[in-house]
Amino acid sequence: MDNYEKWAYSFLGVIAVLYLLAMIFGMIAAFPFGLIGLFVLAGVGILFVKVLKERLENKEDDYYSKEIEK
Repeated sequence: MDNYEKWAYSFLGVIAVLYLLAMIFGMIAAFPFGLIGLFVLAGVGILFVKVLKERLENKEDDYYSKEIEK
């Protein structure tokens, strides 16, 4: 991964976090109806963490990406 790619991913990560924070503050501002969006956002976040955890713990995928896919 070259230096420009790292900068691009960092920039996109910062933008994604800012966008997520704007969505959360907007849902809090629209309090009674914004709770629905907060619950949906929490559910998606929990699923994302689950998928990320499973991927990091899977040794078979690591072996395949390092040894087989060349």
